[in-house]
Amino acid sequence: MKCLPQEERPYEKCWHFGAGSLTDAELLSVILRTGSRGEPALALSKRVLSLSTEEGLLGIYHLSLTDLVKVRGIGRVKAVQLKCIAELSRRIAKKQAGSSLSFTDPETVADYYMEDFRHEEQEKLMLLLLNSKGRLLGEELISKGTVNATLISPREIFLCALRYHAVSFILLHNHPSGNPTPSREDCLLTQRVKESGELLGIELLDHIIIGDRKAVSFRLEQLL
Repeated sequence: MKCLPQEERPYEKCWHFGAGSLTDAELLSVILRTGSRGEPALALSKRVLSLSTEEGLLGIYHLSLTDLVKVRGIGRVKAVQLKCIAELSRRIAKKQAGSSLSFTDPETVADYYMEDFRHEEQEKLMLLLLNSKGRLLGEELISKGTVNATLISPREIFLCALRYHAVSFILLHNHPSGNPTPSREDCLLTQRVKESGELLGIELLDHIIIGDRKAVSFRLEQLL
């Protein structure tokens, strides 16, 4: 295998040992297929991976098309290919998690929404609205920015719940830092919404905070 040109080695390695044997740079070089003039695809892949502060292939998800086309050897076609691969990976991960999704099980809810939320660079607060059988009626994005108890009104949340005729709901939001530990503002918001729900007869089942591959459920932590 060492006798092969550098750009052909990942293909042979994959053929003999499987795709799992490839490094991130080797996987990327197979997707890119060709490098730039005087530079093989593997070297180009390493340069692309070095652009982001995120380690490995996850960094591509955070790079924009504009960022990618600035790289020598990456034109519009390759930039689109890379973004599509990142999006394909996200959708596959979400689809796999969806097969075991249960809205009464916080861990499966966190797994299902993990790929949607953990890459976000801003905080997002979403409502998962449920019927009397615990089935999803709809999802509504309530806030994008800072999830703060002084900025988010329970009125907005419950107007949305009433519009769907929901009998219960789950609050779901992310921490871009990757640490899902609830803040003081998270706890205040949860308490205000819970109390408002008790008055209206619409139950807050849980508040789930998503970090990077980690999540915290207020219900499991007995914070509700």
